[in-house]
Amino acid sequence: MTTEAKDQPIDLFLEWFEEAKSAETVLPEAMSVASVGADGRPSSRMVLLKDADSGGFVFYTNLNSRKGGEIQANEHVALLFHWKSLKRQIRIEGPAVPVSDEEADAYFATRDRGAQIGAWASDQSAPMSGRFDLEKKVAEFTAKFGVGKIARPPFWSGLRVVPDRFEFWSDGRFRLHDRLIYIRDSDAWQTERLFP
Repeated sequence: MTTEAKDQPIDLFLEWFEEAKSAETVLPEAMSVASVGADGRPSSRMVLLKDADSGGFVFYTNLNSRKGGEIQANEHVALLFHWKSLKRQIRIEGPAVPVSDEEADAYFATRDRGAQIGAWASDQSAPMSGRFDLEKKVAEFTAKFGVGKIARPPFWSGLRVVPDRFEFWSDGRFRLHDRLIYIRDSDAWQTERLFP
């Protein structure tokens, strides 16, 4: 089946994402984020999409983590959504830019208290000698914050991937898949189809 192109790729993304929310039983918002280190080696990991609109695709992270450091050094990233039940995937490429402090604060306030404490306690991507290191820090921050409000750590925030390229891929019989590309050209989008 051939995917019908829309004027704006975000509209097609949101249509497919709504279908994925109905079809996928666990975490349809999970996406791979690929970044590149100073040594030129790529790395990827799964994160959760927290917002998607015409402005881009937002996820949150510890900015001191490996991905945070790599993205601060080289803003160009690639996202990948794969929905097995629908036999579809979407690839998105573009620069990752910081969200505003207000946006990050607002999202952090919606997180479960345990996740808020975890953001303070985890030196994400740093070596630890054992699980007790993490449990000790969780206990320290739990005691520090007591029952009061937990402010967002200054090293924890959101990144918005501003797309300049999309690829919508859907499975086809005999591996004759459908591949629809959107490429940003100034303020407009150009589309083309690729051989499978």
